[in-house]
Amino acid sequence: MADTSDYDLHHHGDREVGPGLVDLAVNVRLPRPPEWLRRELVSAVDSLAAYPDPSAAQAAVAARHGRPVDEVLVTAGAAEAFTLLASALKPRHAVVVHPQFTEPEAALRAAGHDVSRVVLPSSDGFVLDPGLVPASADLVFVGNPTNPTSVLHPAHVLRALAQPGRLLVVDEAFLDAIPGEAESLAGSSLDGVVVLRSLTKTWGLAGLRAGYVLGPPQELARLRAVQPPWSVSTPAAVATVACCRPTALEEAEKLAATAESDRDYLVSRLSGLGIPVLGDPQGPFVLIEAPDEGLRSRLRSAGYAVRRGDTFPGLGPRHLRLAVRSREVTDGFVAALARSL
Repeated sequence: MADTSDYDLHHHGDREVGPGLVDLAVNVRLPRPPEWLRRELVSAVDSLAAYPDPSAAQAAVAARHGRPVDEVLVTAGAAEAFTLLASALKPRHAVVVHPQFTEPEAALRAAGHDVSRVVLPSSDGFVLDPGLVPASADLVFVGNPTNPTSVLHPAHVLRALAQPGRLLVVDEAFLDAIPGEAESLAGSSLDGVVVLRSLTKTWGLAGLRAGYVLGPPQELARLRAVQPPWSVSTPAAVATVACCRPTALEEAEKLAATAESDRDYLVSRLSGLGIPVLGDPQGPFVLIEAPDEGLRSRLRSAGYAVRRGDTFPGLGPRHLRLAVRSREVTDGFVAALARSL
């Protein structure tokens, strides 16, 4: 169990970027939505006079994952789901498994809940051991693959965390960037398990806010009860439908395969410079440990924005997260990194 030392839980990669900088700090893969999706979004403008209706999006998500419609809640990005969970639930003992995306803990604390941290050690490759989570925990948050470590936890390990009297929340915001969506729980109706998904990362939609929650109907009913009216905009609902179509899923799989290849190339180039990549990265980003605390600043001076790691509980000022980009961008970055070392 970790202490509760202060971290800037609201710091995210978008605060690292700036004019003239090559962005390796934000984990959005595409610089803009693909053309077919942009056409869908433009067509949605004609419907903006009417109040949004997410029912078609809800049905599309249900069909995409083979689940009943009442096991789907469409949200204004996956981040809204953290706020809904924190508002709707009254946990006696909430636990967040770190290092991971910090908004779940921030939402819980903002709602007045006490939060315990379970920090997975880098010496073990950030591997998830269910035994580290206290038996008393009745609400547990874990990412898969986890941001920022890029570790993909086996589905059977996650299922072991689903105990009677406990709600397990699995953040799968980056799971569609894993070829074959390996280790996903999204297609399984499991008691006490809620899965969050985002459309932001793969489709370049961070500014639109589109995501959804999958879980038992009784749990989702509690979230619906506190969700603000019309929180999911018409363009977000249209994008959700479009991104759940079979053709979009096929394209996402190709993008995932490309990201996997580009990640392996990045890891190889970093290894050539003697920069250790931590854990066993499976997502579209990697976590490194810099030789000194000034490297991020020198990279910024060289024109590259990378994500600082010391705002994640369990990490320190020498940890940096790097988004996977094309091989051309990686080559330029590695050259700048070599000069910065």
